[in-house]
Amino acid sequence: MRVEAARAGAGARADDALFDDAFLKRLEYLDIVARKAIASAERGERRSRKLGAGLEFADHRRYSPGDDFKHIDWNVYARLGKLLLRQYEEEEDLYIYLLVDASASMDVGRHAPALPPSPRAQAAHGEASAIATRERLSPARTKLDQARRIAAALAYIALASLDRASLVTFSEKLGQRLMPARGKAQIFRILEFLRKVDPGGATTLGETMRAFVHDTKRRGLVVVLSDFYAQDGWEEGLNLLRYHRFEPVVVQLVDERELHPNLRGDILLVDVETNQTKEITLTPRLLDKYRAAHKAFSSELEGHCKSRQIPYFQASVQTPFDDLVIGMLRSGGILK
Repeated sequence: MRVEAARAGAGARADDALFDDAFLKRLEYLDIVARKAIASAERGERRSRKLGAGLEFADHRRYSPGDDFKHIDWNVYARLGKLLLRQYEEEEDLYIYLLVDASASMDVGRHAPALPPSPRAQAAHGEASAIATRERLSPARTKLDQARRIAAALAYIALASLDRASLVTFSEKLGQRLMPARGKAQIFRILEFLRKVDPGGATTLGETMRAFVHDTKRRGLVVVLSDFYAQDGWEEGLNLLRYHRFEPVVVQLVDERELHPNLRGDILLVDVETNQTKEITLTPRLLDKYRAAHKAFSSELEGHCKSRQIPYFQASVQTPFDDLVIGMLRSGGILK
C-alpha cells in the first residue's frame, strides 16, 4: 500500500508543516533506499539465535530417545551411520523502540529564525533530489521537530518491512508510549502521536532508561533521540540498555544556533530545564570556550558509543531529515 493512498483514508492534515504532503512523499523514497541498503534482511525480519522449527538450517545435534524421527538427517546416517537431528533457526520480528527526548532543551529556538542548511548539507540534498523528485519541505524549527521527523521516518521504514515499531517520549520520567505496531497503515497513528508531544521538564536518562527496561519485556533495537543534556549524565542510561540486552542506537540532536548564538555583552542565562540563572559577560573568547566545551561533550559521547559498538549519529536541525536517515541506513549501523 503506497503512503499516498493511505494518506487520503487517514485524513492527514494538509496544513501540518511538520508532517505535510512533502514529508509523506519522502517517506516512500526512504523506504526504497532502506530496501536497497538492507537487501539481506528480507521482509525486515531478523534471524534470532533461538533454535526451533523454522526454515533455515542451523546445525546438527545427536539424537536422544524421545526426539521426533522426522528431524533425523537420514543422509548423514547413510554416510556416517550416526543419528543426528537437523536444527533450524526461528525467525522473529524485530522490535524497534524510538525514544524521543521531549525535555525543554529540545524545544529551544522554536520562535527564532532557522539558519539555512550548510553548503555541505545543500550539496547532499541536491544529490538526493536528482534521484527522487521532491517538494519543498519546511525546515525543522527545533531539535524536537527534527527528532520527531527522524523517528517518524525510521518507524515508517520499520513498518514497511513488517517489523514492529513503538514510540516512547521521556524527560525527567517516561512519558506517553505508543505500543508496538506493524504495517504501513500504522504510520498515521505514529504521526498523530508525535504531533501531540508536549515538551517540558528536565532530562534524567538514568531514571527514564531504568523505567523503560523495567516496563519493556521484548528486547529489540532502542533508538534514543536526544541532545543528551541530561541532569544525571548519559552513561548510566546507555549502560542500562546494554545490560538488559537491548541494542541501543544514539542519535544526538544539535542546533547550529546553539553553537553560534547572536548574543554579546552582559546577559542573564536561564536554564530552560532547571530555571537556574547565571549572569555572565559574553565575549568572543568565552564563546570559543563554550564551543570547545560542546565539541568535547559530543566527542566524549561519540567515543563512549564507539568503544562499546553502539551506533552513534549526530543530527543537525539544519540538515534535511531524509539526508540524515539515508546516512544512518547506509552506515549499516541501524535497522540492519
